[in-house]
Amino acid sequence: MILRNVKIEDAAQIAKLYNFYVKNTHHTFETEPLNVSQMQKRIAEISKNYPYLVAENDDEILAYAYAAKYKPRLAYKNSVEVSIYVKNNVQQKGIGTKLYKKLFDELSQKAIHAIIAGIALPNQASIKLHENFGFEKVAHFREVGFKFGRWIDVGYWEIIQNQR
Repeated sequence: MILRNVKIEDAAQIAKLYNFYVKNTHHTFETEPLNVSQMQKRIAEISKNYPYLVAENDDEILAYAYAAKYKPRLAYKNSVEVSIYVKNNVQQKGIGTKLYKKLFDELSQKAIHAIIAGIALPNQASIKLHENFGFEKVAHFREVGFKFGRWIDVGYWEIIQNQR
């Protein structure tokens, strides 16, 4: 397995990987699958300013992770929100941990102070992954999303860069 920067050509595989979560889980609040051009646009926008990484084995993308602008106001410029998605059939094999380690190593080279992760609940695997990296839960919003006919809570975890 290799960990590398995303390429625009990865968009089709990333969209397919992500769309599994769109269609089958509450882990993303998107309700409509993305097409390749939509994913290409997202990749281009995010990767021009922030790390966007993939885990690949034999030309197959097994996972991707990225950091993105937390909020548009200038005072948030040193804060990012991170996201990670691991292909459904290869979860719990350490791929996400390796990918996140590389992402956080790259973020440590930037002027990033706060790293934030929003997690749609319940999602014990994501909570465990983030807490293993030192994230602490800092907020819990009740019933802020509605998907699959039910209300969904979202928790926010945070780590301050110089504490890692």
